[in-house]
Amino acid sequence: MQGFAVSSPVGDKDSLASLKVNASGEGHTFEGQCGDGIWNSAATSTRTPAASQAGAGRALPIPAARGRVRSQRGAGGGKRGAGGGGSTAAAGAAAAAAQLRSLRVSRPRVRTGRSPATGMRPPARRGRRLALPALLSLLTCSLAFALVSKDVKKEVKQSKNLEKSGISEKNDIDLKGIAFVIQSQSNSFHAKKAEQLKQSILKQAADLTQEVPRVLLLHQLAQQEGAWTILPLLPHFSVTYSRNSSWIFFCEEETRIQIPQLLEALRRYDPSKEWFLGKALHDEESTIIHHYAFSENPTVFKYPDFAAGWALSIPLVNKLTKRLKSESLKSDFTIDLKHEIALYIWDRGDGPPLTPVPEFCTDGVDFSCATTFHSFLPLCGNPVKKKDIFVAVKTCKKFHGDRIPIVKQTWAGQAGHIEYYSDYADSSIPTVDLGIPNTERGHCGKTFAILERFLNHSYDKIAWLVIVDDDTLISISRLQHLLSCYDASEPVFLGERYGYGLGTGGYSYVTGGGGMVFSREAIRRLLASKCRCYSNDAPDDMVLGMCFSGLGIPVTHSPLFHQARPVDYPKDYLSHQVPISFHKHWNIDPVKVYFTWLAPSEEDRARQETRKGFKEEL
Repeated sequence: MQGFAVSSPVGDKDSLASLKVNASGEGHTFEGQCGDGIWNSAATSTRTPAASQAGAGRALPIPAARGRVRSQRGAGGGKRGAGGGGSTAAAGAAAAAAQLRSLRVSRPRVRTGRSPATGMRPPARRGRRLALPALLSLLTCSLAFALVSKDVKKEVKQSKNLEKSGISEKNDIDLKGIAFVIQSQSNSFHAKKAEQLKQSILKQAADLTQEVPRVLLLHQLAQQEGAWTILPLLPHFSVTYSRNSSWIFFCEEETRIQIPQLLEALRRYDPSKEWFLGKALHDEESTIIHHYAFSENPTVFKYPDFAAGWALSIPLVNKLTKRLKSESLKSDFTIDLKHEIALYIWDRGDGPPLTPVPEFCTDGVDFSCATTFHSFLPLCGNPVKKKDIFVAVKTCKKFHGDRIPIVKQTWAGQAGHIEYYSDYADSSIPTVDLGIPNTERGHCGKTFAILERFLNHSYDKIAWLVIVDDDTLISISRLQHLLSCYDASEPVFLGERYGYGLGTGGYSYVTGGGGMVFSREAIRRLLASKCRCYSNDAPDDMVLGMCFSGLGIPVTHSPLFHQARPVDYPKDYLSHQVPISFHKHWNIDPVKVYFTWLAPSEEDRARQETRKGFKEEL
């Protein structure tokens, strides 16, 4: 991945298009787990087919050296983002206009002069009694006209804003104009969840007596490794749907869609224009997972929350397709897909920024929401028992005194089986010396030694292995719930998914800091192959990803695992999660983070009850 330095715009603070990004690849540094070694990121462009691929018949690329990316902070940064034309005011313009059109105000007649009944002037005393009601009528009438005048001015202003932004009240669209893409996975649990959402969409279409829409499952569209990154599939969408569709609407397996509200929301946007729609997220502070982009003002750049759904107009899909055909994707690493897609579409100001759509929701508190997202831990039957999960902590002598005490003070007590693997046997912890010397980076040799020890020694009845770093914070009780949805007899490799070289035949991998979860069957197949580390200091998580890719075993992604700290993610993003892990102790109190975000609580049990009720709704 490349770092981005941003310069401030001059004279147009409200337009992201005026920002210019320096996409220099210089300044990247990497950090190892135990050695704190730092090396230049130029090594990421060096690919060595060092590990053989069982059953693959080819060598996949891997960087010669890789750790956690740390880019130099960019100097400068925009001040405000335009965010497109889809403001909340604009969203309500159509409703306001309809209200105003139906509003009729009649001026009350005020009696003056002679009484209609007698033809005579009212007596002075009676006139005094009628003066107050007449005055109130006049004031009421004046106030009504003032309000109407204000609303009319507001309607005219909103209409001008709509016209200027390309938003229209008159766009007609039905379901056949939308191609739904569910960002599904091939694992049996996830494929089933995606199919349930597909059937929900089709049922709503039938209830509306509309033509059956096209609902696509991402994992079925292409067998290529990088299909989950969306961009490689845009040419297919362009060729297949550009004639008969107006929108490609993407959503996650757990997104819930209200079709009538979605149609109403999309009708505001002219489908002949380039639109990138979604619920906007932004960084509160510059973050390592986004390579410190827009470091002076991280809030300036908006990117979509996939959980709320997001949409691309067909003209934008066609434009992006032409660009993809003329120039290959430059990025080696895929870290945070939603941010990287927004950067690619924005294209340093040559493409549209994200337009926030109020009806794309995650909390579901507003009846106008077209989408919602339920916050709960997956639970499929009873939680996996503690005795069926083995936890391996990677550490080294230099961190025995500061990191291991935090592990024991926080989450270690939840684990039924736990061992600490080090380069030094310390009976006070105790640690296990695997006979692998500590390395400044990578730790591939240590990780494979852990896998072999788990498979070939006294743990034959334990179904799951979890490997974490000594600065990983994890909730074992939540992991027990999550694993209830996976079959340990299948080859499962689970965690937060990253990608390397996916545009050029690369592979996906589980990033190690957030925790790597293996079923026993996955480990058995891996060790039965000839795929091994090319050196002890090779990046273990990437070598594992390369090996499993060669074996045809896909990475299973869960956004509940996190490679970074809570402060590195938007608050709105974490608000609809029940996180399982975080990573790193940099500039935080790790004990406080654990008890704030991960410690078992009554709220966890309440969420499970909510999930049971939601399951009955489906």
